Amino acid sequence: MKFFGFLLGVAAVAILAAVPAAACTGITVKAQDGAVVHARTLEFGVDLQSQVLIIPRGYAMTATGPNNKPGLKWKAKYAAVGMDCFGLTALVDGMNEKGLAAGLFYFAGFAKYPEATPADQDKCLAPWELIAWLLTNFSSVDQVKEALPKVAVWPAALTQVSPEPLGLHYIVTDKEGNNLVVEYVGGKLHLYDDPLGVLTNAPTFDWHMTNLRNYVNLSAKNVPDLKLQNITLYPTGQGSGMLGLPGDVTPPSRLVRAVAFSKAALPEPDGQGAVMSALRLLNSFFISKGMARSYKDGKASYDITEWMDACDLKNRKFYFATYDNLTPKVVDMNKLDLGAAKLKRLPINTGPLFQDVTGMAK
Repeated sequence: MKFFGFLLGVAAVAILAAVPAAACTGITVKAQDGAVVHARTLEFGVDLQSQVLIIPRGYAMTATGPNNKPGLKWKAKYAAVGMDCFGLTALVDGMNEKGLAAGLFYFAGFAKYPEATPADQDKCLAPWELIAWLLTNFSSVDQVKEALPKVAVWPAALTQVSPEPLGLHYIVTDKEGNNLVVEYVGGKLHLYDDPLGVLTNAPTFDWHMTNLRNYVNLSAKNVPDLKLQNITLYPTGQGSGMLGLPGDVTPPSRLVRAVAFSKAALPEPDGQGAVMSALRLLNSFFISKGMARSYKDGKASYDITEWMDACDLKNRKFYFATYDNLTPKVVDMNKLDLGAAKLKRLPINTGPLFQDVTGMAK
């Protein structure tokens, strides 16, 4: 155990010390009735101070531009709901009233945005503002593909996280089940269709898709017994078809597991069942404090699952649970005043931690 602990410490210092730890996992789950659920965990080495943010139709928004000047300005065409960060009018993950969902994922060391020019000023967005822009303007993946080349996401720093430009990539999902991964690499925009509906972090998405070829032997079906001469060897238990599935919390391993688990799970009848399936799947990616850590100047930083969410794109419901309260909560867009004049926010650590059922005993 001492040697194992030593290796953990060396790896953490050498690999992670330069950036906040971050290990998000995103999946897509489809129900038998056609409901599509976009779901993800949010891990970070910095407390994002997230709340649920509700952006109404018609709300005027201004993005961050270079040189301390405003960037892109627009009014919300569609209402959106999701998780914010640091009290900003920005969404880390969420959905809109038309059944489009999107989320940002940490992508440090690989993201490189185009440098903004003076001519770009009026179409500039900071990396953390892209999700809110997408969700308040578009209703399908095809619309997003057409619109993205027309804006300029520039290398802005979110100072609450780091003085360096915030490296992110993104996933977009619509109610028809189409998925798109958005990356800025080498100063250029890259768009990838994502039929598997999964995303984690670095490296680039095309690398992850190639890496999946190393695991084509995996199956949800147990392997058969093996006869050797006059003896028969039996699997030691259930799950033998998944032997070799990587179990660590690095982004490549989590993406392989996200594909294996989300595609093996049987479809549920409807959106509510698909949400429950998604949350069950995400529980297997939950990171408790201490499981992933980095050190800088002798100070530890812990990567934890701050929250997880699930967006039912057919029924317009946003579900979430948090590190400190695993009981799922729901915001029903059908019950909101989507044309309200002001933003609304909802604290995420609300409601009972446990349901006391003692009195139900008979």
